[in-house]
This record gives sequence, C-alpha cells and structure tokens, in this order.
Amino acid sequence: MSGLTTPTAPIDDLLSASTFAAGHPVELYDRLRRTSPVHWHDEPDGPGFFAVTRHADVREVGRDHETFSSEPTIMITDPDTSSEEGSIFGDHKMMLMADPPYHTRLRRLISKDFTPRSSKEMADRLAELATQIVDEVIERGECDLVSDLAGEMPSYVIAEMMGIPLDDGRKLYLLTEKLHAAPGAVPEDEQRAALGEMFAYAAQVYGGKLEAPADDLSTAIINAEVDGDRLDHLDFMLFFLLLIDAGGDTTRNLVAGGMEALFRHPDQLAALRADPDGLLPNAVEEMLRYVAPVIHMRRTATVDTTIGGVDIAAGQKVVMYYGAANRDPEVFDDPERFDITRSDAKHHIAFGGGGPHFCLGANLARLEIEALLREMLARLDDLELVGPVTWQASNFISGPASMPVRFTPGERVGG
Repeated sequence: MSGLTTPTAPIDDLLSASTFAAGHPVELYDRLRRTSPVHWHDEPDGPGFFAVTRHADVREVGRDHETFSSEPTIMITDPDTSSEEGSIFGDHKMMLMADPPYHTRLRRLISKDFTPRSSKEMADRLAELATQIVDEVIERGECDLVSDLAGEMPSYVIAEMMGIPLDDGRKLYLLTEKLHAAPGAVPEDEQRAALGEMFAYAAQVYGGKLEAPADDLSTAIINAEVDGDRLDHLDFMLFFLLLIDAGGDTTRNLVAGGMEALFRHPDQLAALRADPDGLLPNAVEEMLRYVAPVIHMRRTATVDTTIGGVDIAAGQKVVMYYGAANRDPEVFDDPERFDITRSDAKHHIAFGGGGPHFCLGANLARLEIEALLREMLARLDDLELVGPVTWQASNFISGPASMPVRFTPGERVGG
C-alpha cells in the first residue's frame, strides 16, 4: 500500500524534528533503553538534559513531584523571562507547569467537567458529532484523514465546553500546531504571532463571558477562586491556551496515528471492522501505547537524586519519553508488535502514568476516540491510504500532519 512508512532513527538527536519525521524513533529508543536508559543529551543553546526511556523510570519521575518539579516548564527549553510573554504573565502559572499544592487547586477548578461520569454523559453528543464529521466527507469518496476527520472531533468538543463557535475551535487548534513545532521548524515570528493570536482570542472570550455569563467552562473559570482570590484575565488566558491545546492533541494524533498503524497492519484493521463492539476499547489502549501522541514531558530536579543508578544534580533537567516507555520489553510482550488484542496494552503511560499530572481529559479522550473510530469504520467502506503520510514537525507532539485517503462514497445520515 502506498504512502506507508516505518519509523526509524537516522540520528541520535532527540531535539530535532527530523528524528520524529516518521513517528517515534523506535530503534533509537531501543538502543537508549538497552545501553543508556538515563542518557545525558547535549543541548546546543542550553545546559543539556537527561533523557529517560525505561517504563519504570518514567513512572517514577512522573509521580514524584517533590523531587521532579514541573516548574518552570514542562518543555525542554527554558522560558525566556525577559521576553514580552514573560513580562506579561509574571508570576502567573499554567496548571501544567505548576506543582502541588497550587497545581491541585487549579486542577480542582475544572476537574468536575472531566470525571468519568461527566464524560459518559457526553456520549450521545459525541456520537452526534461523529456522525456530523463523517457526513461532511462521505459523499466525496476522499479526504485528508487528519484535517477532515481526526482533527474535527477534539476541536468541536473543547469548543462546545468552552462556549465558543465550533469552527473557532478548529482554527485555534491550528495555532497550537505552530506552538508545538520543534526549534527551527517554524519561524520564531510565526510562533510569536500564533501565540499572540491565541491570547487575543482568549481576551475576547474573557470579556464576552464577563458581560454575558453562560453555562460553560469559560464562565466557570472566570468565576473561580483559588485561596480566596478570584482568577484574573491572565490566569484565564493561560487556562484557555492549555485547554485548547491539550483538548486537541491526544484525540487528533491518536486517531490519525492509530489509523496509520492499522493501514500498516491490515489484519488488525480487518479484525476491528469485523468486531468493533468487542475489540474497540482495547484497540484504543493499544493505539495509545503504540502511537503515544505526547513525545515527552520535562521535569527539573529539586534536589540531588538518582534515577536508574545515574546521579542527577539539583536543577538539572529530566525528560520523560513516553513512546520509549511504552515499548519497554520489561513491561510489554514483543513491544514492537501492533496487536489490538494484547492483554498488556493498558499498562501504557500515554496519559502520564499516574501522579498529580495524570491527564485530566483521559476519560473524555477515550470516548471521543471510540466514537469517531466507530463511525469511520462503520460508514467509510473500503477506506484506504492513497498517498504519503507526512508527520508534524515537532519533537513534542507525535502525529501525522496529513494522510490522504479514499473510500466508497456514501450518503449523509445526519439532519
């Protein structure tokens, strides 16, 4: 089948987007796990960092927030506190880049909207959205699976939750792709412009919800208090960026990356089509393991410590590689095998592996993924890849950027 690629690791550079140009560099991960599982990695414009690739070590770092802090950032590169952005936000922290107890207080503000019960209550709406998304392409007989299918569901869902137009959710996610790009992949002025556009939109939402409150997540955040203090417009802007960003990544990249894996394993695709009710839930877990949409998260050591027998000094950067951990043979039987029936799939740590930063939207993401895949498999007959798959130019997020497909045209079923 044309357009399929097998991820390889041509260079030992975890900072370059080219290393992730065909998905996770599985050969490099394997070599690091075997020979240097806590590996010192030089950084051209920084002090360097430790790359952690074993499942047990990644879990340990992710769960121990006292030893491994999310401040000042979860990105490898340190923030520029002298920049315009740094001067604007000052001491304001994004939830993802804060530690307990402040992180816990921020998380509690929105956690009720992402509980298993709240997510399940959205099941009917997710099915409606999946129908709408497939309706938009089914008469054409061809589309881009990433932009026309995989990216629509999460953009629509977070837009509804935030109380903004659905089309705006799609446009805003395109901005986050520029923000995720690896150094040099997107010009810095374009990244700054994307960030400015995102915050300008958030400021408009803030003003609009103050004047006309609604039953949505934006209004809830605006009216929230932490330690008796009302969140201000800067807090809201950071929350808005996080939710738009995180609300799209996992679902979009999992559906697209998962379908790419299914195209490369037609026996698995055929089995899933034949028994979606029985196989889809575990198939989603295997896709999360195999695709691992988030490539890495960084922590900073707060004290001198040791990981896997390697000494880490206070202040040094420690970077967890989820795709490597999800292929650890100490945890997964024949880890390079893509098998939607595997019994150990749920041991993956695509959502962070527990701890205070375990993905808040994990339950909702699973339901979104299942709803969209179910609709695609049921209605897009003879779905096949017809061109090359290109991947996002990022060392932070892994997923296809484009994936041309065709299928037998069908009829719309929605209103």
